[in-house]
Amino acid sequence: MMFDDTYKMLDAPGEGLYKEKGSKFIASAFTVMCEDDVKKALAEVKKKYFDARHHCYAYMIGPDKSCYRSSDDGEPSGTAGKPILNQILSKDVTNVCVIVVRYFGGIKLGVSGLINAYKTAAREALDNAQIVEKTVNEIYSLEFPYTLMNDVMRIMKEENLEQLNPRFEMDCYLEFSTRKNEAERIVAKFKNIFGLTVTFLKTM
Repeated sequence: MMFDDTYKMLDAPGEGLYKEKGSKFIASAFTVMCEDDVKKALAEVKKKYFDARHHCYAYMIGPDKSCYRSSDDGEPSGTAGKPILNQILSKDVTNVCVIVVRYFGGIKLGVSGLINAYKTAAREALDNAQIVEKTVNEIYSLEFPYTLMNDVMRIMKEENLEQLNPRFEMDCYLEFSTRKNEAERIVAKFKNIFGLTVTFLKTM
């Protein structure tokens, strides 16, 4: 079975609002590429809604969705962060942070009421965001003597690969990006060129 080399992320942020018994739940969905981006998003929201009682959130990062976390920020355990994270999972998006701030209306909502409020606000923010599909790409470097330039460029052209960070001297260097599902086949072509070194750099 081939690896699924696509994932979904936000192309534009989204906002959501849910009201219940005087309490207001304002949700914001942002694109985040690392945990530092999450910290910045949280700082912005806390500054904007500085008088809100709670700033609850969840985030998911990486094409493989391996980096994630949620926070109840003082709400009863499992009533805020987890429902927000579940909405991210049900939308099947990554590289996203959803923050829901709460203004308390004086009447307690109970555990099920809180779960519903945070879930609904988060879902609305994600529904209102623009979502796009991206491909998982792998980046490789090629090192080779100048005499192999024609062989390398022939494969680059055949596979329609874009040159990244090229350095053409006596010893040449360049990087290329390819979809994960195509990587093994393309790398094998380059490895057939004697005197050329192919190195895997990263997955994006």
